[in-house]
Amino acid sequence: MPKILTVVGARPQFVKAAALSRALNNYLMEEVLVHTGQHFDENMAEIFFRQMEIPEPKYNLGIHSLSHGAMTGRMLEAIEKVILVENPSVVVVFGDTNSTLAGALAASKLHIPVAHVEAGLRSFNMKMPEEVNRILTDRISDYLFVPTETAERNLLNEGFGKFDVQIENTGDVMYDVALFYSRISAERSVVFKVLPKDKPLILSTLHRQENTDNSNKLKSILEALNELAAEYRIVLPLHPRTKKILEQQKIKLNFDPIEPVGYFDMVELLKNCSFVITDSGGLQKEAYFFKKQCLVIRDETEWTELVGLGYNHIVGSEKQRILEKAGAIKNTHLDFKEKPYGDGNAAEKIAALLKEI
Repeated sequence: MPKILTVVGARPQFVKAAALSRALNNYLMEEVLVHTGQHFDENMAEIFFRQMEIPEPKYNLGIHSLSHGAMTGRMLEAIEKVILVENPSVVVVFGDTNSTLAGALAASKLHIPVAHVEAGLRSFNMKMPEEVNRILTDRISDYLFVPTETAERNLLNEGFGKFDVQIENTGDVMYDVALFYSRISAERSVVFKVLPKDKPLILSTLHRQENTDNSNKLKSILEALNELAAEYRIVLPLHPRTKKILEQQKIKLNFDPIEPVGYFDMVELLKNCSFVITDSGGLQKEAYFFKKQCLVIRDETEWTELVGLGYNHIVGSEKQRILEKAGAIKNTHLDFKEKPYGDGNAAEKIAALLKEI
């Protein structure tokens, strides 16, 4: 039976790991979980492990709050040491963070097979650190588990069909998670005990460097949210890094942001919101899972199929575009009948494939 070494470091990866860990356990496979520490705040990390009953990481590397190069380098060094001790059959990485790339590099250089969950995604913006991470990770991976037909087509267009790799369209593990935890989120969520429902809700997140490090973009997005606050209750779980920038720039808000929330609270916010405004890749999909339209405050997205289906709308950071699209979708009702992300059994498919390694 293969030993699986799973590398996680950021909130979306904890969520994905919850689904895969459960499936690996069903197959009685040994899993060694490594947490790089990339997200270290209590509400950004540990709460997810507790709430989602993810196995306690055997290794917590505690690497965070560094530049991209320093963070990735230290993770690479630390993960290499773990691999040498554990000697896994395969290293599993998720998504597109520095933790993803470091885990894949460490395994590849030690000639340990790499399995990339959520492979093949492309925003086609090489200025995004995530785009660099995902492209490099795909190229050095042996097993590419793609969530959509679009992602598979991206890889084939880049010549991966000629490489010695295995490409499998498994569907999206995030959809597995949404289906599984939505059944119990209401009884485990606490967010509406402190958050009134006196207005319709807009759920928003704002954390990408392309927005937070550009003061003009940041102010424009927040001006739009401030204006929408007259009609909606803006629920903005504030990423620690974004919070620090707002304090430094003395940016005033017409609403009260909230602290980062756990997964069950996020599910209940998605269930109860009118629509979503976000620069998060994961939340764009989660909005779709819960049949909510999403304004993407970026200039591109990895989830092009949702834009094509008319559920997600790329609005960038310009205040007027955000407000106009918010007004346009206000009273629209879509059926969300398509299933671009599979049937909710992606983790089971991935576990079955890993079992054969």
